[in-house]
Amino acid sequence: MFRIQTLNKISPIGLELFSRDKYEIASDIPNPDAILVRSADMNSMEIPSSVLAIARAGAGYNNIPVKKCSESGVVVFNTPGANANAVKELALASLLLSSRNVIGGINWAASQAGNPDIAELVEKEKSKYTGPEIKGKTLGVIGLGAIGVMVANDALALGMKVIGFDPYISVDAAWNLSSEVARADTLESLLMKSDYVTLHIPQSEATKGILDEDKFRIIKKDARIINFSRQALVKDKDVVAALESGKISCYVTDFPSPELLACKKVIGIPHLGASTPEAEDNCAIMAVKQLINYLEYGSIRNSVNFPQCKLEQRFPYRLLVVNRNIPNMVGQITTNLASANINIQDLINHHRDDYGFSIIDTEQKIPDSVLDQIRKVNGIIRVRACVQG
Repeated sequence: MFRIQTLNKISPIGLELFSRDKYEIASDIPNPDAILVRSADMNSMEIPSSVLAIARAGAGYNNIPVKKCSESGVVVFNTPGANANAVKELALASLLLSSRNVIGGINWAASQAGNPDIAELVEKEKSKYTGPEIKGKTLGVIGLGAIGVMVANDALALGMKVIGFDPYISVDAAWNLSSEVARADTLESLLMKSDYVTLHIPQSEATKGILDEDKFRIIKKDARIINFSRQALVKDKDVVAALESGKISCYVTDFPSPELLACKKVIGIPHLGASTPEAEDNCAIMAVKQLINYLEYGSIRNSVNFPQCKLEQRFPYRLLVVNRNIPNMVGQITTNLASANINIQDLINHHRDDYGFSIIDTEQKIPDSVLDQIRKVNGIIRVRACVQG
């Protein structure tokens, strides 16, 4: 019986995927095998040594102490793409909001409640809220992952020209991206050509402040910027200065701050990018499936700290090993098995940065004494065995 702890309310549609004869699920559960989380901050949490995996029902994982988890052999999953359609829809809506001053017009109309002359005033005041159409304009998409690809393709359908920039585009994303999307060789070339710029990249040391004073100096005049990725990708101080100088026309962000909200050309949205019931369901379903596949089979997909690893199980006994990525790890593991006359039927080993992961299948049950010997090998972090059938 696997024990699953939930730190936030998780969609029942996802939780229903856990077989009740194999899983116990609760928000307060001792020694859990895995944790399901959405927004709860785990950085100061004492994670029980029993935890094998943590699944974040969402794409961001800043609320999880990933480095600490890696050192303990805890696999951390996220759910990239599960909320892609929700974010895409709001990004597309923001193209219109940033152009047509719809919000300014709505706010003005609301301020006239009870005014009997509203019909005449509308005709006088509407010119203050005019703005350009998006058809025929150029959209620059920074980051062509699941969300960026959807935004790019749908913007084409709306009659826009689209330029994309992503030096690390995956094969899957490339297959889904329309051939009509032009490729920018550099971020700078995209910024110089785009009437609208939308960000769809993760936050890292390399991407933090990717749009700053230097980039705003070269960006196309009157460009509009949309950020539904992470606040730190755009430097608040620099974007406000660019707005006030008239270099850019509007900044739509899902991460409002006091500095940003003090600027009239900022449209601050209260982190609604993935706030749809459909996105919550999709994230929960993906997170739960990833936990099931890891706990029962050792399969890793969409981990933020360990390599993708999957091996079709054709034999009853499976050994799962988490180790540091140092020489002769696999050799020492297999030597211990050979010493116990255990024949390896199938094996896969992958590594990512400082850590490696192995799946080894056998026809014989591996004795606890052999598992203990493998655990004593320098560099081994975690060892567990599972049985099918």
